[in-house]
Amino acid sequence: MSEPAQGSHPLYNLHPADVEGFDALVGLALDMRWTWSHATDEVWRQLDPVLWDLTHHPCDVLQTVSREKVTRALADPAFRNKVDALVQSQKRSEDAPAWFQQAHPKSPLNCVAYFSMEFMLSEALPIYSGGLGNVAGDQLKSASDLGVPVVGVGLLYQQGYFRQVIDRDGVQQALYPYNDPGQLPITPLRKPDGEWLRLEVVFPGYSVWLRTWQVQVGCVKLYLLDSNDPANYPAHRGITSELYGGGPELRLKQEMVLGIGGWRLLRALGLQPEVCHLNEGHAAFAVLERVRTFMEETGQPFDVALAVTRAGNLFTTHTAVAVGFDRFAPALIEQYLGGYARKLGISLHDMLALGRQNPDDPSESFNMAYLAIRGSGAVNGVSRLHGKVSRHLFEPLFPHWPADEVPVGHITNGVHMPTWDSAAADDLWTQGCGKDRWLGTTETLGQDMRCVSDARLWQFRAAASTALVEYARERLSRLLAASGASSEAVAEAGQLFDPTVLTLGFARRFAAYKRPNLLLYDPERLLRLLTNPQRPVQLILAGKAHPADQAGQALIRQWIQFIRRPEARRHVIFLSDYNMLLSENLVQGVDVWINTPRRPWEACGTSGMKVLVNGGINLSELDGWWAEAYTPDVGWALGDGQEHGDDPAWDAVEADALYDLLEQKVIPEFYSRDENGIPTAWVARMRESMARLTPLFSANRAVREYTEQHYLPAASAYLARAVNKGAAGVTIVNWRRALEQKWAALRFGEVKIETAGEQHVFEVQVYLDDLDPETVRIELYADGVNGTAPERAEMKRVRQLVGATNGYAYRAGVPAARPATDYTARVIPHRDGVAVPLEAPRILWQR
Repeated sequence: MSEPAQGSHPLYNLHPADVEGFDALVGLALDMRWTWSHATDEVWRQLDPVLWDLTHHPCDVLQTVSREKVTRALADPAFRNKVDALVQSQKRSEDAPAWFQQAHPKSPLNCVAYFSMEFMLSEALPIYSGGLGNVAGDQLKSASDLGVPVVGVGLLYQQGYFRQVIDRDGVQQALYPYNDPGQLPITPLRKPDGEWLRLEVVFPGYSVWLRTWQVQVGCVKLYLLDSNDPANYPAHRGITSELYGGGPELRLKQEMVLGIGGWRLLRALGLQPEVCHLNEGHAAFAVLERVRTFMEETGQPFDVALAVTRAGNLFTTHTAVAVGFDRFAPALIEQYLGGYARKLGISLHDMLALGRQNPDDPSESFNMAYLAIRGSGAVNGVSRLHGKVSRHLFEPLFPHWPADEVPVGHITNGVHMPTWDSAAADDLWTQGCGKDRWLGTTETLGQDMRCVSDARLWQFRAAASTALVEYARERLSRLLAASGASSEAVAEAGQLFDPTVLTLGFARRFAAYKRPNLLLYDPERLLRLLTNPQRPVQLILAGKAHPADQAGQALIRQWIQFIRRPEARRHVIFLSDYNMLLSENLVQGVDVWINTPRRPWEACGTSGMKVLVNGGINLSELDGWWAEAYTPDVGWALGDGQEHGDDPAWDAVEADALYDLLEQKVIPEFYSRDENGIPTAWVARMRESMARLTPLFSANRAVREYTEQHYLPAASAYLARAVNKGAAGVTIVNWRRALEQKWAALRFGEVKIETAGEQHVFEVQVYLDDLDPETVRIELYADGVNGTAPERAEMKRVRQLVGATNGYAYRAGVPAARPATDYTARVIPHRDGVAVPLEAPRILWQR
C-alpha cells in the first residue's frame, strides 16, 4: 500500500535535520486537527503572531519564520514540552478506541469511501465553494472524532473557487490565485520505492495521468486527485484547474476523474471499501468503476455486478430543484464514455438508460442524480423537508408509486461544533459539559448547558461581540487600504461599529433564491431601523455570487450602493472575499443570524447551525433545517411554512414581516435589561437555543446517524451479496428479469369487503400468471391522513382459485375507523434483502 514518504512535504527540507523537534512541528502542521483543536494555536502564534492571526495556516508560519527563531523556540523547554505533549496527545487519540469501536466492536465495516467534489477543511486548503464542501469537511472531522473508518476522496484544484474583490463601482471581480501544493497541508502519495503514485484515466483518443495526494484530518485521511501532471497536454493539465468553472465538457471530465479515478486510487492503495458514500451526484461514476472492478475480480456480467455493489452505495442529494442536477448531452456521454461502456460489457443505449427517466428517448440528457439512484442501495436528503422535496423530484423514476413511498429518506446535516466554536465558547462548554463532549453521544449536553447562569452567558456574549467588532474593523481597514481607499476612509473603518449594539449577520452565496436583498426591500425603513438612537442596530454582510451569475452580482451591487449612502455607512458593512476564516469570525460574534431563502429551495442550510454553539440566535425562513428546528423559545421564524415560488408579491409580504419581527420582537428583547444590565428574556432564548439545538444539529449526531442507519446496514448488505463471487447478485438479477417479463400479465379479480365490528375484512383475487407468488407481496394501501404516514397491510394468501393455474385469494383486515373505500389493493415486488421500490420499481394497483 502506498503512503506519503517521510519528509515528502517541502516543509521538511526548510531546516536541516540538526534542528531537533522540527519534524514534530511539521507533523502537527500537516495534521489538520489544528482546524478544530485550539490546543495548537499557541504554538503557531508564538512563532509568528501576526501571520498566524492573518492566515491561521501553520504551513505558512513554518515556511515564513526564520531558522533562528524556530531553533530558539525549540530550545525553550516550555515550548518543546508543549510540542511533545501535543504530539503525544494526537497519538493517544489515534490509538484509543473511540465511539465507533466501543459501540460497534464486531462491526463488518472497515472502510467507508466518502466522495465529494469539494471539501471545506480550512482556508489553508482552498478546495471548496460553500455548503456542499462544508458538509463534507465537517463530516470527515466528526468521523475522526468518533472513530468511524472513513476515507475522503476529492480533487486538488490548481486554483479552486474564485477570490472576490469589490471594485470602486461596487462590482464583483473574480480572481484565481494558484494553489501551490508546496504551500498546502498535503503530501504526495508515493509507492514503497519512492515513485509518485499516478493513475491513468482513458479519455477519447488520449490518456490523462493523475497525481495523488493525501491530507491528514485527525484520524481520517482525505485523498485528492490532480491532473496537473507534466505527462499531460497543457489543456488536460487544467482539468482540475477550477472548482465549478468552465462548461459541461470540463465538468464531465472532472466528474470522470473524481468517480473513476477516485475508485481506482482506493484500489491502488489496497483499500476495499464496503461502503461508497456519494456526497451529491458529481461522484456517481464511482458506481460504474466499482462495478467494473467487481466484474474484473469475479467474472460476473454488468447487471450482476451492479446488483451486488449497489447495496454498498449511499447517495446523498443536496439539490432542491430539478435544474440543480448535473446533466450532460447524449453526444457528450457517447464521446467520453462510449469506450468505457464497452469495457463494462453494455451498449451505449444501456449506459445512457442509467441516467435517463425514459431510456428510449434519444434526446433526453444524462442525469448524474439518476445514475446515483440506480447505482445505490439507499438515498437520502439533508433535512426532513428536503427529503420530502426530493421524493417529489425523483417521483418520475418510480411511476405509479405514491410520493410518500419514493425511496428517499433524510438525515439532517449538522456542523462540526469544535471547528466553529470560538476559544471562549470552547471554555464555556468545557466548564459545563466536559472536554470530550463531542467524542461520543450528546444526550446530556442540553441539561448541562441549562445550568449555566445568566451572568456567565451574558459576559460570554459581550466578549464575543467585542471580538467581532475588532475583527470587522481590522479586516475592513485592510480591504480598504488594499483597494486604494483614502487614509480618511481607512481610519474611519477602524472606528466603525459598537460592541454594545445589536449585531445582525447575513453571509452566504448571493443567489436570487436566497433573497439576500429581502432586508433591503424598503431601504428607508431599514435605515430607520438601523439608526434608531435609542435602540440602534448594525449589520455585517458577506458573500460571493458565482462569476456567471449576473443577477447575483447585481444583488451585491445594490447593497454596496446602499452602504455608501452617508447615513448608512456607519451601520452596515460588506466584508468581501467571504471564506471559511471570515465565516468563523462572523458566526462566533453575531447576535442574530438571518436567513431568507425562498422555501423550499434551501435543501438544508448549515450556516445558521454554526452560531448555535456560540450563543447566536437564528431568524430564518421556515426552510431547510430551520423548518424542523424552530420553536418560539429558540429563535424567530419567517414565513407561513408554505411554498410561494418566486412571487414578488410574497417577497413584499415577507419583507414587511421581517421588518416587523425585528422592530417588534428582536430589537426590544435585546435592549430590555434587568437591574444588572442583563437582557434576561434574550439570554433565556439564547440558553435554550444552545442547549437544545447545538447537540441536535451537530455533525456528531449526523455522522452517528449515517453510521447506524446507513453505513453498517450497507456494509452487511454488500458483503452478503458479494460472497461466492456475487452469487446472490445472480439470484437478484434473475428475480428482476422474471418480474419484468411476466408483470404485464398480472391482474386483479374480484374484491370482497366485509365490515365486522371494528374491522374491514378484504378478500382479493389475484392472478399471477406463471410468476412465483413468493416473488411478490399483496398489500392494502391507504394514504396518510393529516400528515401521518401511509397505511400498509400485508395480505395473506388463503387459498388457490379453482381452475386458475396461478390464481389466489388474499385476505387482510384493517381497522374500521376509516371508510373501506380509502383502501386499495396492490401488488409490489418482494424479496428479502432487496430495497423496493429502489431496486424494483414495478407496482400494480387494483382498479
